[in-house]
Amino acid sequence: MCGGFGTRIRDVADDIPKPMIPIGRKPIIWHIMKTYSVYGYTDFVLCMGYKSEVIKDFFINYEVRNSDVTIKLGKKS
Repeated sequence: MCGGFGTRIRDVADDIPKPMIPIGRKPIIWHIMKTYSVYGYTDFVLCMGYKSEVIKDFFINYEVRNSDVTIKLGKKS
């Protein structure tokens, strides 16, 4: 369950849902899923509600955010 307004943790994270509270550089939900994956669980069902777009955005753009990117500006040679 990835829902709830996080009223008891507002001082820690008022603008993000509970599963996205960071531990180090990754959110709690990433750590939980990583732990389960060690035991062979690779499919997860996330029941999302409040601020679900933040969680979706994290996983949809995960590879882009964690990869090196090179951008060349200017005219083609």
